[in-house]
Amino acid sequence: MKKEWFSTRELTGVAGLPGTIQGINQKAHREKWESRKRTGVQGKALEYYINSIPEKVQIALQAKENGVPFDAIPNDSLSVWISAFHQLTATEREKLISLLMRQGIAGLMAKVNWGEGSDDASQS
Repeated sequence: MKKEWFSTRELTGVAGLPGTIQGINQKAHREKWESRKRTGVQGKALEYYINSIPEKVQIALQAKENGVPFDAIPNDSLSVWISAFHQLTATEREKLISLLMRQGIAGLMAKVNWGEGSDDASQS
């Protein structure tokens, strides 16, 4: 990696770091990151040495510097629902939408939970 010192602004929000300059400074102080005063800047602006920050942040900064393309696949519930919906056939999508429009989420959950009681009863 060519660059060895990073300002708080450059580190903000990278690879799970805090999203504010104050948050970065607090974390750096807590974890005893190596720092120095930024040259050419008034005030208490600091920058942090690459080898003293968390490894996952170092990797993210290196990837950004090298221009490595990175597409994160969100793992949130909405993304899962959208992905599942797009895997259905057109007919299945229409049936699902029709069910939701007629019976709402309660109707969908009744269908999802339909077999649970019978499985539990047979295992007793």
